Amino acid sequence: MAQSGLVTIKREGPSQVQFWFIALFVGIGAGFAALGFRLGVDWLQSFLYQAEDVSRLHSLATRLHWIHIILIPAFGGLLVGLILHFFTDDGRSRSVADVIEGAALNEGRVQVRRGIASALASMVTLSSGGSTGREGPVVHMAAVISTVVCRFIRADGITGRDLLGCAVAAAVSASFNTPIAGALFALEIVLRHFAVHAFAPIVIASVAGTVINRLAFGDVTEFVLPAQNALNFYVELPAFLLLGLMCGGIAVVLMRAIFWTEDLANHFQTQTKLPGYLRPAIAGVLLGLLAVEFPQIIGVGYETTTQALSGNLTFGMAVMIAVVKVVAVAITMGGRMGGGVFSPALMVGSLAGLAFGIVATSIFPNVSGEGSLYALAGMGAVAAAVLGAPISTSLIVFELTGDWQTGLAVMVAVSMSTAISSKLVDRSFFLTQLERRNVHLAAGPQAYLLATFMVANVMRKADSQGSADTESCWALIREGVYIDGNATLEQAMPIFEAGNQVFIPVVTIADEDAPPELWGALFQVDALKAMNKALSATAAEEHS
Repeated sequence: MAQSGLVTIKREGPSQVQFWFIALFVGIGAGFAALGFRLGVDWLQSFLYQAEDVSRLHSLATRLHWIHIILIPAFGGLLVGLILHFFTDDGRSRSVADVIEGAALNEGRVQVRRGIASALASMVTLSSGGSTGREGPVVHMAAVISTVVCRFIRADGITGRDLLGCAVAAAVSASFNTPIAGALFALEIVLRHFAVHAFAPIVIASVAGTVINRLAFGDVTEFVLPAQNALNFYVELPAFLLLGLMCGGIAVVLMRAIFWTEDLANHFQTQTKLPGYLRPAIAGVLLGLLAVEFPQIIGVGYETTTQALSGNLTFGMAVMIAVVKVVAVAITMGGRMGGGVFSPALMVGSLAGLAFGIVATSIFPNVSGEGSLYALAGMGAVAAAVLGAPISTSLIVFELTGDWQTGLAVMVAVSMSTAISSKLVDRSFFLTQLERRNVHLAAGPQAYLLATFMVANVMRKADSQGSADTESCWALIREGVYIDGNATLEQAMPIFEAGNQVFIPVVTIADEDAPPELWGALFQVDALKAMNKALSATAAEEHS
């Protein structure tokens, strides 16, 4: 009977109730994958750094010889380079940006083989001193699981995207013990809509991921604050507005530092003809050299973040570690070592917030709250600006710390930081990453849907009724007005606009010396109809 049900689902697609059970199954799988990733990183870190308690990794790492601290990330980087060299085509680790692209352009699917290799590479990176976070790898691991399930049940685009959201929500919840934020992360960042039909299954999966986390670690928050924060309402709010503006600028610096380092590393690799698998190894050596003096940069940095939230750092130390952390994150990601950007953003934000709070409370001691309150708000402000997700990030901060009493301060800082950063980058770190790869998702469906249509699938064939006559087509071809059949409508529309053409000949060029072969003609009205149909389908999905 179970086998008969699977056959029915594969042939006809799942019903709503069946889909909820599939969502639960995907959520459990993604939750255990995230848990396994976290435990694997913890075990490898404890082995490599001889640390009994990985939550105090940077303190315990100071006992090691400096050669040891340099060699661990160097060899880790070499292993990462070899993994990505043999199992990816471009030596690049997959992360959240690729999941967003899969949701928008590939019916909720991602690359499975490269995704598995990226997860393994990121595990090595985080275990051996890479200065990134674990949310990027676990989100992509979850997407791999949903992709496998989608292929098995032959899911359509809407079902595939919803299952992707379920997997992502479960992975985030299982990784951070944040059920509410996990669900909203999937909706706000990955699917980029809040459709009602997707909410229930995503919540089911998110709860499943949270249960898995709590079975392993108990019902505890990621960060434990020393005391309840207090906010002097109204009087102190202008300070949090300024903090938000400052954190928005810091987030932009963090993002641009990563992109600048990536471009510099690309140029260096091209000029020196450096083998791709050595690039992460060089990054590892640089990280090791930094870690000798600043062990706080090792791994996700939760120990330092906790110190900042507790107010246990001086102004000078907070500023110095924040600057070095930005450099370390840029080296790690520019060196293609893998990992996520969320945890580094939390750390940098908490340090920046604490430094701001120390100054603010010293200037106005009688009307200011604790400096740690500014660290909490700064943590949310930088992370929200980097992720481009003010709603889910605010909730993640609350759930990570268990401090719901200072929501107003966090929300004010988050709103200001995202407002300023979204004007200076393409809305978020992930969308800017995609924009740099010529994947235009930041502007919305009207910008990227054209890229999903192949010209060959929309054109009228040369011998079909209503197509352009052959003589007119060849006249345009001789004028240089034509398009390859393997191109997309994104490439075709500028040709229509530039020449005010009714149709464009569609050709294929087998060889540079051979004349083009006429396939047919792409009419502007057909392209516009296809675009309008896609926009209508997208609007229906997002409002269903």
